Amino acid sequence: MLDPGGVLRARPSGALTAGDFANLTRFTDAYLATHADLGGVLIEAKTFPGWDRFAAFAAHLRFVHDHQQRVQRVAIVSDSPIARAVQMLATPFSSALIRHFAFGQSEGALHWLRHGVDPMTVPPPLQFVDVPSTGTPVTAARFDGEQT
Repeated sequence: MLDPGGVLRARPSGALTAGDFANLTRFTDAYLATHADLGGVLIEAKTFPGWDRFAAFAAHLRFVHDHQQRVQRVAIVSDSPIARAVQMLATPFSSALIRHFAFGQSEGALHWLRHGVDPMTVPPPLQFVDVPSTGTPVTAARFDGEQT
């Protein structure tokens, strides 16, 4: 459920229950008692399982409310249209960055959670670019990233 980098991984297999969130809260609170925050939250589900009762939905909202300040990023790996909507709808109400990934892109999602960048969209660290000049063509190098 929690990988060595402090990323909480959730893989719901059926309708979410209030008990699921009670267990998740106990587990998360125990971890946060000895750590500043979670490295991220990775939710993996081919389809969105829904909630079994309104109490489960309320427990879900309570969990998010109580823990959002200690989570920097949330990755939702799913093919569900609801997962795509969550990114747009929840972002204004959460301090965490929320990003949707297609199901099967768990490794890219983990990379984004740990490093804040998607390995598929990162430009190469060193690029040669043409710089407009005053009559003489100039080529310059641009370095993006950490210099060691």
